[in-house]
Amino acid sequence: MTAARSEKIGYGLGDMSSSMFWKIFSYYLPFFYSNIFGLSLEHAAVLLLVTKLWDGVSDPIMGLIADRTTSRWGRYRPYLLWIAVPFAVAGILTFTTPAWGYSAKLVWAYATYLLMMTVYTAINVPYGAMLGVVTDDSRERTVFSSYRMFFAYGGSFLALAIFEPLCDLFTRDIEKMDTARAVAAQAGGWQAAMIVVGTICALLFLLCFRLTRERVVPSESLSAGGQSVLSDMKSLAGNGPWWILLGVAVAALLFNSIRGGAAAYFFKDFVGEDNLLGGSMILTCGAFLAIGEIANMLGVVLAVPISLRIGKRMTYIWAMAVSGLLSIAFFFMPATVAGCWAMVVLQIVISAAAGITFPLLWSMYADVADYSELKHGHGSTGLIFSSSSMAQKFGGAFGSALILWLLASYGYDTSGAAVQNGEAIFGLRMLMSWLPATGCALAILLVAVYPLNETRIREIGEKLALRRAANK
Repeated sequence: MTAARSEKIGYGLGDMSSSMFWKIFSYYLPFFYSNIFGLSLEHAAVLLLVTKLWDGVSDPIMGLIADRTTSRWGRYRPYLLWIAVPFAVAGILTFTTPAWGYSAKLVWAYATYLLMMTVYTAINVPYGAMLGVVTDDSRERTVFSSYRMFFAYGGSFLALAIFEPLCDLFTRDIEKMDTARAVAAQAGGWQAAMIVVGTICALLFLLCFRLTRERVVPSESLSAGGQSVLSDMKSLAGNGPWWILLGVAVAALLFNSIRGGAAAYFFKDFVGEDNLLGGSMILTCGAFLAIGEIANMLGVVLAVPISLRIGKRMTYIWAMAVSGLLSIAFFFMPATVAGCWAMVVLQIVISAAAGITFPLLWSMYADVADYSELKHGHGSTGLIFSSSSMAQKFGGAFGSALILWLLASYGYDTSGAAVQNGEAIFGLRMLMSWLPATGCALAILLVAVYPLNETRIREIGEKLALRRAANK
């Protein structure tokens, strides 16, 4: 089944929305909680871990719900319409700092972030599962997935490019204020920036709903009550390729969340705010991350032609190997003009290689869903795709918490004018290099034993086509 380009673009707009929130939450939320909201590093670390672990647990629940949803718009697509506005509102509340005491603020942080992650699950799990029902062709799914990731990185670039300027725009003249007013103004600026971003994200999901369609009907309708939840869970537990991809996704998100989440601290305390690239060009954290998103988009474009030539599995392994090795090289870059230029070059190549991997991972999840349908005789697309979201949450949870725990263990000082000691600087350099590289190494080892090669996928597709035709 071949879909129009407008539908592929529409599908991409959904992850553009998700990625705008995801990157801001992954890259700026640890900094926000510790340096703007006012939580201790230890409390912020536990908060990020607990809420994201809950979010990961909720993903399979949402997958089961979505698999059993019936509506005139399909099984998964209606959630884009129903949850778009709550998605934006929850994000704004998470970046809201109430003028309360410390304990009350901590409760607020838990409540709003738990709400945000629950709403994120409610819209993102069905959105991801749509890849299994917009087409039944494995190569076409890789194309859909590439559109998805291209727009995802485009959204990430947009979010990272505008977020810091928006925060600055809404906190003008802060240097003229006394300390109390300046703190309140800075918190208000971050909230106002999220209002702008949240509005954009809601509109993008509504456009995704408008432009997409569900076409593939699995061989058995779960919404008709033909399959119990327990049977679904047993089938999932016995799905070997699913377990492998679950580990791959966790490892890949550890790589991304650690590098991205540590960047704000790294640039504040190691690179510095006045580090010139030559002339009047300054390498800021926002610019560094935005450059990475552009390079990610280049990687997405390369994913389809390379994978068609050497296969999804080998493409993933080589791309992740490049990302890991060059991340290690990042450790040796000095905070000089030449060092900063080298950081830019490394960021471009690392991000381009990482960008190749994500469309492949989503496409492999669709293949795993087909494998499950052929093996067990029923489709559990939402449940299987929810595992990818669950892995994102687990990887992000451990990555974000690890950043804050390590910073605390290295003696990082969160006060505004603090000068970090040598041990803290060493920790920041490790967080940008060796630690994320371990995530790459783990992902490579797991993909090396992934059993669904191109020949096996083609066989599965042919058998399912015959079964689906017979059931019509």
